[in-house]
Formats: sequence, C-alpha cells, structure tokens
Amino acid sequence: MPWKLTPLLLFLAWMAYKCSARARTDLFNVCMDAKHHKIKPGPEDKLHDQCIPWKKNACCSAKVSQELHRDTSSLYNFNWDHCGKMEPACKRHFIQDNCLYECSPNLGPWIQEVNQSWRKERFLNVPLCKEDCQSWWEDCRTSYTCKTNWQKGWNWTSGSNKCPTGTTCGTFEFYFPTPAALCEGLWSHSYKLSNYSRGSGRCIQMWFDPAQGNPNEEVARFYALAMSAGAMPQGIRPLLLCLALILPLWLHD
Repeated sequence: MPWKLTPLLLFLAWMAYKCSARARTDLFNVCMDAKHHKIKPGPEDKLHDQCIPWKKNACCSAKVSQELHRDTSSLYNFNWDHCGKMEPACKRHFIQDNCLYECSPNLGPWIQEVNQSWRKERFLNVPLCKEDCQSWWEDCRTSYTCKTNWQKGWNWTSGSNKCPTGTTCGTFEFYFPTPAALCEGLWSHSYKLSNYSRGSGRCIQMWFDPAQGNPNEEVARFYALAMSAGAMPQGIRPLLLCLALILPLWLHD
C-alpha cells in the first residue's frame, strides 16, 4: 500500500540530506577550511581598516585583519613590492581582495576542496562584479609585476616571494592586458569576471558600505538556492552514491 511506503520515503530523504557534502543552506554563511580562517563566522568588532565591512559577521580575527594591511604580512610572507613600490591606489585593491578572502562568510557556493599544505579548501570562479574588476585593473595599470599567476611559481629562497629566474618586471597592463586577465588569472581563477553590476544581487562585491548591509549575503543565497534546485549540481555525485547504497535495502524490505 502506498501509505506504508511513506515512513521509508521520509527516512530515505533524511539520509540523502545527511549524506550530501554540505547542506545547501550551509553555503549562506560558512568559513573555508584554510590556514587563518575561523571555524565559524561571527562578530569581530575590532577588525582593522579595510576589513571593517565584515565586522558584523566575519571569518577573520582582528589580528588577521591587521596583518593583511602590512606590505609583507607575516600570514604568508607575501611582498606586494616585488617589482618596486606598488602604487597606493593599486595596493588598496589587493588589501580589499585579501579582506574578502579571509573575512567573508558569503563565498560558500564557490568553495572547493584542495590538497594543499596550508588549506583544505579554496574558492573558485567567484563572480566578481564587473565594476570592482574594472577599477582594480585601472588602478593597477601603472604598477609593476613579473608574473601573471601569483598563486604559484615564485622564488621563496629568501623567505618571501621574489621574481623567478627568467622573468622581467613590467607594468600590470603588460602582464594583464584586460580586466578579465587580471581578475581571473591572478589567483588561479579564484574569480570570474561577471557581466552583472554592483547591486544586482548576482555578483560578489569586493567593496561595499557596511552601513547599507552586506550585499554579498543575497548573492550567496541566490547561488546556493540555485544549486539546490539543480541549476548548479555541485555535490550531486555523493548524494547519488548514498541513494545507491540505501535503495537496495529499501527494495529488499
């Protein structure tokens, strides 16, 4: 009788939910499993300078936010001035990029597992609002660098990043001829240039006024719900595996 199957179907649905890698609603408000991130997001009243927009709900500590503003931070020993002094207007974007990376609890839909010594998760292809990418590129065009992918390939023998042998310093515009080349290539496709504008609710803002709330909350919710509706089927494989394991037991009974 169909009514007799109801408890089994409910149990099956509950097990499927438990077996998924991350519940889709968890993606609204989550911290990555990485070197300096908190386990869970929460208030941080003493966040420093450009990280302040995340003080109501942050994945970074006050100490981390202070280190992010140093020219060579003790967090990663990364030197922005590897090809001479970086222009202040350009450096502001890199500090803001780091604040977003370390502090934002709204990047869950784009978190991916990685096998790296300093982190177990990263974000990939975050849709960065086109104005934020454009202004980053415009303000950095006349600063200098020697590489197109800053996530790997540096000479670390001195303890901080130096240009590898065989490279020469050139303008950002030489190494990154377009805004997309900068935003997408710089950190191994952590970002993807979005066609959407700030305030659309469809792209992540690197810059926002905390007095107006955090617009990235709406963006994370939209993409997380899209995943749960099947529009972006992340995590479907482990779910199907769990169903495959449970279904024979159900049919046998």
